[in-house]
Amino acid sequence: MLDGFKKFILRGNVVDMAVGVVVGAAFGGVVTELTKAFLMPLIQLVVGKPDYSNLKFSIHNTPFPIGDFINACISFLLISAAVYFFVVVPVNMLLARMHKNDKPADPTTKKCTECLSEIPIAARRCSHCTQPQAVEVAA
Repeated sequence: MLDGFKKFILRGNVVDMAVGVVVGAAFGGVVTELTKAFLMPLIQLVVGKPDYSNLKFSIHNTPFPIGDFINACISFLLISAAVYFFVVVPVNMLLARMHKNDKPADPTTKKCTECLSEIPIAARRCSHCTQPQAVEVAA
C-alpha cells in the first residue's frame, strides 16, 4: 500500500505540479508587489486615488458593497496587464529570438490526389479512397 503511494508521489507530474504551485505562489507575490509599487502610483498620478471601497447601495435595508467588487476588478486588470507586458511579451520575444533560425520539420504526410485525405508520404495507395499515388523519390 505504501509502495503505491510512494510511486504516485514520486511521479513526474505530481512533482512538477507541486513545483508549479510553489513557483506560481511566489510569482503571484512578485506581481502583486509590482502592481502596488509601480502601477497603482502611476494611476494615482493620473486620476487620483482610485478607492471605491465606500461605494454601496441598499435594497430593502440589505447593503450591497459594490465598491469592493470594483476595487477587485481594477486590481485584476492591473495585475493582468502587468503579467502580460512585463512577463508574457518579453518571454515571447526571447523565444522568437531563440527559434529564429530553426527550420521547420520535414512533412510526414501528403494530400491524396483524388480525395485530398492526409496520407503518409511513402504511401503508394490512399487508405481512404484506394487510388494509386505517385511515390516521391528522395533526391
